[in-house]
Amino acid sequence: MRPTPDLYFLAMASLASQRSTCLRAQHGSVIVKDGHVASTGYNGSCPGQEHCSDKGACIREAKGAKPGEQYQWCVAVHSEQNAIIQAARHGTAVKGSTIYVTGCPCLLCARMIVNAGIPEVVFARNDRYDASEPMALLRRAGVKAREI
Repeated sequence: MRPTPDLYFLAMASLASQRSTCLRAQHGSVIVKDGHVASTGYNGSCPGQEHCSDKGACIREAKGAKPGEQYQWCVAVHSEQNAIIQAARHGTAVKGSTIYVTGCPCLLCARMIVNAGIPEVVFARNDRYDASEPMALLRRAGVKAREI
């Protein structure tokens, strides 16, 4: 059976998440514009930096951070951020696109999505943390957010 575009692009985001080097949560994102993939991203450290998967330890975990909190301690860049950054690095405009994410964006990623001009977020079910703040921000900014 042929998957719907939403399921197809969420499956691609899930595949991207398998590249994650985060020990705590593996996420992937795919930015789609006019029905075509514009950029992808997964959560992990900056290029050339040591990954948590290499160290075998998560700094946030060691410091007792709860899911959705204390991201300033994290050495990784989130999948949504990496997808937006990769598009910018390669001169690909994301304004007017849709971002597919394997989990609900955090507040920081929601702000980046709004600032990048992405009017729609489609994400897989979130059960890790309270997403009321990022969802409220997206709504206030006029970004359509759909959970699948």
